[in-house]
Amino acid sequence: MQIKPRQQLLDIWRAIARYSFADGEWDWGDAGGLSSVADAERLLCLMYPATEFPAFRLDDPDTTDRDVREVLSGAGSRLELPTKLLSVVAEFMNTHTTDDKRPSFAGGHYFNARDSEAELTPEQRQLGVVDSFSLSITLSLATLGFLKVYLSKPRRAEVQAMADELRTATEARLTAAMVSLLRSFTVNVFDAEAPQGRTLCRLLGQGRVSERIAAQQFQRRFKSLRATIRDSISLGVDVADGLGDENQLFECGWAWSLVKDAPPVKTESEIGPQPDGIAKPTPYLYFTVVALDGIQDLFSERTLTLGLLNVEQQRLAEALRLRWEITQQYWSRIARFGEAGWPLEDIPWRTTGQRQESEYFSLSVAAILVHDLVRRRATDDDLTRTVDVMERLAERGRITSRMKVGDPAIELHAPGVAMPLQGGEALGPPMQWSMPDFSAQLLKRTIQLCSLSRSISSHDRLLRLAERIFDHLWQRRNRSGESAGLWDNIHAVYPDAPARGWSLSWSITERVTECMVAARQLYTQPPIRSSTLIGIARDLLSEATHLLGNEQLEPTSTADGSRGMALKGIEVKLARAREILEEQPGTSCALSTEVLGELDTLALARQTASRGV
Repeated sequence: MQIKPRQQLLDIWRAIARYSFADGEWDWGDAGGLSSVADAERLLCLMYPATEFPAFRLDDPDTTDRDVREVLSGAGSRLELPTKLLSVVAEFMNTHTTDDKRPSFAGGHYFNARDSEAELTPEQRQLGVVDSFSLSITLSLATLGFLKVYLSKPRRAEVQAMADELRTATEARLTAAMVSLLRSFTVNVFDAEAPQGRTLCRLLGQGRVSERIAAQQFQRRFKSLRATIRDSISLGVDVADGLGDENQLFECGWAWSLVKDAPPVKTESEIGPQPDGIAKPTPYLYFTVVALDGIQDLFSERTLTLGLLNVEQQRLAEALRLRWEITQQYWSRIARFGEAGWPLEDIPWRTTGQRQESEYFSLSVAAILVHDLVRRRATDDDLTRTVDVMERLAERGRITSRMKVGDPAIELHAPGVAMPLQGGEALGPPMQWSMPDFSAQLLKRTIQLCSLSRSISSHDRLLRLAERIFDHLWQRRNRSGESAGLWDNIHAVYPDAPARGWSLSWSITERVTECMVAARQLYTQPPIRSSTLIGIARDLLSEATHLLGNEQLEPTSTADGSRGMALKGIEVKLARAREILEEQPGTSCALSTEVLGELDTLALARQTASRGV
């Protein structure tokens, strides 16, 4: 199924408008307010395209396209839509603020007890989670940008007052989310002989070298990065001492929540008291990828152009950027460690901290590698090998291959990979977090990699893979009921999947929405240039230019105006072919070929006329 981001995003917005705007007013439903993660995902389904996809802009009613107005007609007129959307965001900000005026990042019902018969305590459900920190950065930046454009024109006094109050709340939430991400970053230092160290050494050695040799290679290759972390990032004393010992191994990234004993971050903004951390200082691949996605938005062209960050937020952003770059370098090097095969190519990936293995963790490492490949100039070999990994993950996840009876791959999609949340048991029963969005995450990373690829063969492979994954996801839309057009009906593609207690997933719906925005960015890039086509285009253009000059030497009678007009049209086409030769050599070839045909028609007509005379 071809990805048509505009048409398919219109379908998603139509379904959201029908589901969320009951009788023209926003309805959170029974699940509203129970999880800041779910509520933020729901809002981002509208706010993210409205700020990242120019055709879907809602912040300037005078420029809203007709088809966009039509799909959102149930929510209100083009003049009502911006104020309604802002009022809903304001309601979100108020709902997820505690009594002591502190922004709340509660995971809520997204948290589960590891024992299905146990019940989490209210304190556990109120714990902040990295998903919420990251999503809040994206939502806050989208809201601030929306306000900046919308308020560039005079508005009614009550609308202006509501917008000013929303801006204050949004800036506070953005600052609190950035502070929380800083306090969730961790570096875990461990001995090579410890279980975690032996797992990492086996991963790096891949059976080709001993664990001792793998540890020595790690020490050499990560010496400079170790020094950067030790000298540039303020961490606990124990961590600093451990990093100073080069015989120790380490991992870096984000824990699932605020790290236990993480010191408060000094800030002048009124974000309320900073809660104590509870998570063990162990990086999680999933939450690391989520954090990297949110931090990246702090440095987007739109954020910088609109000047969305204040001075203090710019300082926090620089601290997050340092951790962003260090984390990408670390996991990119781990993924490509060794001289022969990559550890990433040894699917499934086995985590060291939680000692779990799954294709989902391979996808998480691949996602970080894609981040790094975008950041630096990737080699053709890096791209080709990463494409192979993506294709294998799609096959192993039974997206591009048939699901067998009793196939364990079903767990990637339903109920999803579950991770123990280490440290959460201090407030109640052991906790876990499930990720059922393997397909949507794979589509997102495939599209991102396709945007990066400048090799025609790799680009075509990735585009075909993205279309197959999207076809799989599109079939999983709910076909009936209130949530028709939204996700996730897993049984549409996997009839034997275990039953779920829910039919609507804002998590997967939001991920698909992100994919449509990423697909739009893919298609707005200039096409890949082919050196072969450029040479052919030059040859065709040279021949056409020469034949045109020859044709212009022939006499033209005043009565034969059609020939003069034809020559003028040919000149215009040749000028266009010459103009786009470097950027669109294929189109240049097509224009030159068309011109050659027209010139031959004129020459043949002249020859026929001369014989008749």
